Amino acid sequence: MSTARNTLNRRHFLGAGAATTALLALHPYSVSAAANQAHLRIMETTDLHVHVFPYDYYADRPSDSVGLARTASHINAIRAESTNAMLVDNGDFLQGNPLGDYIAYERGMKEGDMHPVITAMNTLGYEASTLGNHEFNYGLDFLMKSLAGANFPVVSANVVKEMGANPRADTGLLKPYVILDKEITDGSGAKHSIKVGLIGFVPPQIMNWDRRHLEGKVQTRDILETARAWVPEMKEKGADIIIALSHSGIGSAKETDGMENASVPLATVDGIDALMTGHSHLVFPSEKYADFAGVDAAQGTIHGKPATMGGFWGSHLGVIDLMLEKSGNEWQVVTSSTETRAISERDENRKTIPLVESVAAVEASIQPEHDDTLAYVRRSVGKTDAPLHSYFALVADDPSVQIVSQAQTWYISEMMKGTEWEALPILSAAAPFKAGGRGGPEYYTDVPKGDVAIKNVSDLYLYPNTVRAVKVTGAQVKGWLERSAGMFNQVEAGKADQLLLNPSFPSYNFDVMDGVTYKIDLSQPAMFDEKGEIANPDANRIVDLMFDGKPVSDDMEFIVATNNYRASGGGAFPGAKGDTIVFEGPDTNRDVIVRYIVEKGTINPSADGNWGFKPLENTSVLFDTGPKAKDRISDVKGVDLEQAGEGPDGFARYRITLD
Repeated sequence: MSTARNTLNRRHFLGAGAATTALLALHPYSVSAAANQAHLRIMETTDLHVHVFPYDYYADRPSDSVGLARTASHINAIRAESTNAMLVDNGDFLQGNPLGDYIAYERGMKEGDMHPVITAMNTLGYEASTLGNHEFNYGLDFLMKSLAGANFPVVSANVVKEMGANPRADTGLLKPYVILDKEITDGSGAKHSIKVGLIGFVPPQIMNWDRRHLEGKVQTRDILETARAWVPEMKEKGADIIIALSHSGIGSAKETDGMENASVPLATVDGIDALMTGHSHLVFPSEKYADFAGVDAAQGTIHGKPATMGGFWGSHLGVIDLMLEKSGNEWQVVTSSTETRAISERDENRKTIPLVESVAAVEASIQPEHDDTLAYVRRSVGKTDAPLHSYFALVADDPSVQIVSQAQTWYISEMMKGTEWEALPILSAAAPFKAGGRGGPEYYTDVPKGDVAIKNVSDLYLYPNTVRAVKVTGAQVKGWLERSAGMFNQVEAGKADQLLLNPSFPSYNFDVMDGVTYKIDLSQPAMFDEKGEIANPDANRIVDLMFDGKPVSDDMEFIVATNNYRASGGGAFPGAKGDTIVFEGPDTNRDVIVRYIVEKGTINPSADGNWGFKPLENTSVLFDTGPKAKDRISDVKGVDLEQAGEGPDGFARYRITLD
């Protein structure tokens, strides 16, 4: 984007007066830039997941903590502070809330249609984007029709239609990189041309996660292999600076083949000057990464190169400031700084306080689609005779998980009829998606008794996964549950008030297995580490595993109803590595839940208490949940619960006595 375009955007969104005021607050780099130096600000959004409006469609109310329309205020301010600025996105923009589902499943994308998130991004004047893994959730046809409306290039280097002898010989799904010709102004006011290269990467695991959409159509390469092939060509083609759009988290510094979170070793690739990261739904720079090898969390660098990660759902804008210096005909980065700008914060009373206003022009650009989505999510599909909530889903059998399991069992039971697996018992694996964690103290399912609308079903099941069935042994069922039990810290018997939940274990990997009964022995260590690799082979957390009142033996066989993510290896669960699939449903899990509710008319989602913790004498544990949990505590059966004061960051703390 040229300087003229930047000025145009500032005036359009801020108004002339606001722009003039903002321009007085120039960044120190802009002030100190010499005649042969130029200050370039690169802004990043990542993991927007269709959050344009500051609105929670699941709760059907405005939200101060999400929305590109709010992030837009920071974008406008950055442009006003800077002589030279550019805006990029780092992927996962097409899927993630009911607005995305409405477009994909109700309105559709015909040739020439505009996707609302693309419309909003066009309105803000993005200069480039890459693909995230969730861009593939609705299939390649939907993806390509959506991207056709973008006024900016979308690049992805490691997703290819045909694989050649090396990455440069591949036939890519999209361009692997783009080199933008930009005009920048130096410290003396002179204008110069500079070539900015942007290259994009996505986790190669998309081939597992969205196999039904991608198998036989595209392939993926390792991120590091791909970068080492293309970055030198970008330099050959004249790129002065190169920015990696890495839809890949900040993880291990040790390079391994096919890394999902490859941004740390990616920073070692010669020629890359700065990294935009994402995928993990976290913020960088932040203390979260203080102990990561190769990472300077205070300076915001990875292996000495500036990097940022702008949260998720528009919660933060990532900003990298580069001081560029011209030497001969080449521009080089001589110094840098990194920051993120949040759109909200919590005050001393733990109330969410907006830090910026929503930009009206961004909202107006997709107002019709927003209104249509509200009508879509408010449709009633049936009734529930008990409340559906997830406040205690990580510590007790739970109605919000129970209804998912009931629907999956109902569906797969029908699908198995007439097949060779018809006589096998059917189990169902389901996990709580909205269970606090990084989503905050209000990030829970809470559907009152009465009508159930589509927004409630979306709330119960956040992702557009499709139903799968796998055939497993009794040994694999136990291993599956051992993997799931990594949710909990090891507990010392006879000790009071130990923290129960492992904060690094995502709730979507806490599968509850319906159809069997079992206890979890918290005094045992976890069998698996965070990556799903065996860490303690002799651990035995899952005890009293029974089916139909009898112990489950290793050689018993079962059908497990689950989703495409889990069945294809997501989470690395025993029995779910992609080689045990016996049925691939054409229906999403959400659609199955809706059909189940419609079929039953009124559902009874009361938890059946098929799992719990093994008693430990004189032992208690603490866990944090949403403050509204106090209104649902009487619903929880089989667990000795009591309130234990306030937890951190607006959560409420509870005690479980394990005697």
